[in-house]
Amino acid sequence: MGLCFHMDFVGQEQSTLGSEEWNPWEGDEKNEQQHRFKTSLQILNKSTKGKTDFHVQIWGKAAIGLYLWEHIFEGLLDPTDVTAQWREGNSVVGRTHYSFITGPAVVPGYFPVDVNNVVLILNGREKAKVFYATQWLLYAQNLVQTQKLQHLAVVLLGNEHCHNEWISQFLKRNGGFVELLFIIYDSPWINDMDIFQWPLGVATYRNFPVVEASWSMLHNERPYLCNFLGTIYENSSRQALINILKQDGNAKLCWVSAREQWQPQETNESLKNYQDALLQSDLTLCPVGVNTECYRIYEACSYGSVPVVEDIMTAGSCGNTSVNHNAPLQLLKSMDAPFIFIKNWNELPAILEKEKTLMLQEKIQRRKMLLHWYQHFKTELKMRFTNILENSFLMNNKG
Repeated sequence: MGLCFHMDFVGQEQSTLGSEEWNPWEGDEKNEQQHRFKTSLQILNKSTKGKTDFHVQIWGKAAIGLYLWEHIFEGLLDPTDVTAQWREGNSVVGRTHYSFITGPAVVPGYFPVDVNNVVLILNGREKAKVFYATQWLLYAQNLVQTQKLQHLAVVLLGNEHCHNEWISQFLKRNGGFVELLFIIYDSPWINDMDIFQWPLGVATYRNFPVVEASWSMLHNERPYLCNFLGTIYENSSRQALINILKQDGNAKLCWVSAREQWQPQETNESLKNYQDALLQSDLTLCPVGVNTECYRIYEACSYGSVPVVEDIMTAGSCGNTSVNHNAPLQLLKSMDAPFIFIKNWNELPAILEKEKTLMLQEKIQRRKMLLHWYQHFKTELKMRFTNILENSFLMNNKG
């Protein structure tokens, strides 16, 4: 299953990584991070002093729910067994008390609903999933209509071509009951008022773990300049990428393992192999798939391997109609992701040449910066998510 560790700044017990139990941040960075975290919590607490607590239940009906709960919220689940029928956890952010439930036993009508505020996490990637997600929304609609539920937000794994029209009838803005939508993948719908972008995250459905930084992850010389393990689609930019690596003789300096068929399930061995590749490469190549945003970006961040991201808009209707219509990955860019963005894989040889000139010390600094940024990214999303829910749900309370 790989290593399941938390990289955490506040109060959770540190897991051990062999004999390498160690905090990767230097004193100053650690203090600054804790201070920033405390400050944002103080701001949250100040604005809510003397007010009653706020309870939200999250119903995780898609694997992306585990990224939200275990990676962004750093929440635990009981039982820890990923195949359990029913798993639950609790977490407090500011004044908001979150409870999270997930597993096959979470079925409409078969568990008690004793909260006013719910976040429903759904998969809308393809037709069969949309049918299942619609059943959940109809169930929630009934709860709202019979006043068993007051407020509902949805976190949606969108369609990779951004064909998400099916959900629009359920949105409050269109006369429905879904007050807030957090949607994965760039979308022209995103307005930061009631529709927000949410990150894809790591492939929790393939058991990619929460990774804790270790001393060796930061300081060891990594044997490979770059890695790409993945499916090669015919006539795709991935094919072009492989050809460019071969031409330049850089294929020997990179860990490349290509397959022609996409495999949804990893074996323990292939997951371990993939994690080793991330851990032993300075750069992780992230060519576009059906969408520009891929799990690999976040998985590379987990291991301090800098993502080299093919920054082009893919087919479909993800392009924003505003000025940025050809600029994907808006959320990551708005949060200043320290990645290498390229428009064409022809740029790769020059990037690899530059890599060869970097001293280990420079690479260590870069890894620290990447891991620090990624932790901040997740903390920031947790705070934003909480503020958005509080502002919307509490403002819209009747009476």
